[in-house]
Amino acid sequence: MLTKLKIKNHEIDLPIFCPDATRGVVRSLTSKELEEEKVDGVIVNTWHLHLRPGEEKIAQFGGIAKLMDYHGLIISDSGGFQVFSLFQKDPEYGRITDEGLVTYTGKTKQHKVLFTPENSIQMQFALGSDIMICLDDFTPPNADEKRIKQSVARTVAWAKRCKVEFEKQCLERGLTAATRPHLYGVIQGHLDKAARKDCAEQLLKIGFDGYGLGGWLFNEDGTLNLDICAYNASLTPDNLPRYALGVGKGVDVEKLYRMGYTIFDCVLPTRDARHGRLYNDDGYLYIDKKIYELDEKPLSANCDCQTCRRYSRAYLHHLFKIGDSAFYRHATCHNLRFYTRLCERLRPEKE
Repeated sequence: MLTKLKIKNHEIDLPIFCPDATRGVVRSLTSKELEEEKVDGVIVNTWHLHLRPGEEKIAQFGGIAKLMDYHGLIISDSGGFQVFSLFQKDPEYGRITDEGLVTYTGKTKQHKVLFTPENSIQMQFALGSDIMICLDDFTPPNADEKRIKQSVARTVAWAKRCKVEFEKQCLERGLTAATRPHLYGVIQGHLDKAARKDCAEQLLKIGFDGYGLGGWLFNEDGTLNLDICAYNASLTPDNLPRYALGVGKGVDVEKLYRMGYTIFDCVLPTRDARHGRLYNDDGYLYIDKKIYELDEKPLSANCDCQTCRRYSRAYLHHLFKIGDSAFYRHATCHNLRFYTRLCERLRPEKE
């Protein structure tokens, strides 16, 4: 299993958890606070940053990392899942074609915007990302056999186009093997092992720096399908990173790490923080409960985050009840440190 990730000027111990920084910010936190809580990397959203402030403005600053003044790893997703989600909510918004994602600017559908695999890679270069993700065709949760095969076929076709554009951008920018970003392919196939095997084999032939666990991976009861996750891991070589896209529960991170996954991202810890669900070594607690009104203990006795070092559960309960923005900052710092501590415990001991 890989123990380090070396990309450009980064050398990061694995595993790593990257919180969601959709628009170039982890909500309520500064980049300095991220670094204080040992957050080694974040994932930004290509599509949303394309909409605002736009890749041209970001490029003028030298990339999203410089705009954020963040010194950790920057991963950018392809933007495809976000657009797909919009299509799922409102089919009038657009549609998926073999050429790419077509969005409509009005209900009359007279004005179209085509978002292609090439566009996605170009945008990610403008962001200055360290790890880029190929545009893939996310398999819908209710997909039948025909739709699963279509998803795999499109994902592979788009991955080829992404790789061609990626190499073109590297050549134009004079990037070498040591200075270029990394490009990851995404394995689709839903819960169909044969489809996942086909997708992985074709992606391996194209050749990528790492491979993502893509698609809908949950059972009917909402639990993660660990059998599919383990099978997916078996399809790629141990000397390349395995990225568990969107996997976020602490218990799932630990289980998938044992399978060989070393990169994780999810909105869960930051979203939970904003809703008052805070993690500790016993699981979690809801800080709004009256039992914490006079509780002088920190959130977790074993946590060294800035929140646990300074504030009691009673104070955090008070901040949550009055709706003060300081609560979001303190809670988010704590939940993210919970995840970085988890990654530290999973890492093999250094000799």
